[in-house]
Amino acid sequence: MVYPTGASRPLPPEVVAAVPGLALDFSEAVAVLPESPKASAALSRRCLQFILTNAARVKKRDLADQIDEILSVLPQQLAENVDAIRHIGNFAAHPIKSTNTGEIVEVEDGEAEWLLDVIEELCEFYYVAPARAAAKRAALNQKLGELGKPPIKQP
Repeated sequence: MVYPTGASRPLPPEVVAAVPGLALDFSEAVAVLPESPKASAALSRRCLQFILTNAARVKKRDLADQIDEILSVLPQQLAENVDAIRHIGNFAAHPIKSTNTGEIVEVEDGEAEWLLDVIEELCEFYYVAPARAAAKRAALNQKLGELGKPPIKQP
C-alpha cells in the first residue's frame, strides 16, 4: 500500500491565480518538509525573494537588503518574522558554523514550518487581502452605480 508523502498546505486561490510560480515553489517547500527541513527552508527563502521582488517591488538585489527595504512598511510582527527567514534561510543556503561548537548549524523542523507560516502571512498581506478588498469595492461600486451614485473614491 502506498501512502502520500508530505502534507497538503495549498495557498489561497488569490495567490495561485496571481502568481502560479510562487504557489509551485511553496507547494514544493511543503512537500519536502518531512524529508528535508533544509530544502524546505531554502525554498521558503526563494518564495520570500519572489514576493519581495514581485509584490513588494523592492529595488535591491541582495536578499538581506531587500528585507531591510520592506521592514518599515510591514506590520511589526510580520516584519520580525520576515527577518527570521533571512537567518533560517541562510542556515539552509550556506554552511554556517556555530562559534561555540564549530558544527554546521542545521535547520530544524519547527524552524522550517515557521518559515512556511511566514510565507503564508506575506501572501495574505500582499495578495489575498488586497484582492478581497478590491472585490468588495467592485461590488459596492456596482451597487452605487445601480443607485445612480458615483463610485467610491480611489486612493
